[in-house]
Amino acid sequence: MNTVAIRAQILRAQDLEAETGLLTKHLTVQLPHLHKAIQLPEVEKNAVLTRFINAYIEQVPDLLDAAHDVAREAGIESQIKPVLKIAEHFFVQPPELLNGHEGLEGLLDEAYLAHRLVEEVNDLYIKHFKQPLIPLDMTVANLIAHQLIGEDFANQLDEAVHHAVDQMLNDESFALESVETYRERLTSPQTGAAWKRWPCLSKQLGVELAL
Repeated sequence: MNTVAIRAQILRAQDLEAETGLLTKHLTVQLPHLHKAIQLPEVEKNAVLTRFINAYIEQVPDLLDAAHDVAREAGIESQIKPVLKIAEHFFVQPPELLNGHEGLEGLLDEAYLAHRLVEEVNDLYIKHFKQPLIPLDMTVANLIAHQLIGEDFANQLDEAVHHAVDQMLNDESFALESVETYRERLTSPQTGAAWKRWPCLSKQLGVELAL
């Protein structure tokens, strides 16, 4: 996993934000138009949203590294790594529809793609294995990011995720003889022990969603 490159991208975007305040300016304009479901504290709304976006973006390389470590230790790297590489690819070589998006605002789009990919794959793994690939529920954070990005564009990003997952995984992927061995490993003590070293990948993001 080339999460070093992802971390470098995030640092560059944070430096750009420190110099230009582009994200802060964007949020100032966007705040009055946020979806009513997004609940913010009465004070420092802009600062809270900025912290949310930073934490959401910073979580991507940590999540990919943790998942890769667990997959390797549990002996399921060959099944998991292609999934993680696609999430990495969204950052390192984002799709054309992200052209022109810069700084933290642009990385929010890329982070959303990566998080949504993991979420979709988790849903597939729950369907076939009765448990997620990665025991991290980002549903609410992803819904908030969806609203921050904007409905129309976020829907385009969702389509890109669905296309990637459809190309990578289908029901036939889970009908192989090797999957039974994989299923046993998923419930093994080694897998559980490996994940216990990552007790909380999610951060306190400071934003709530009224569903």
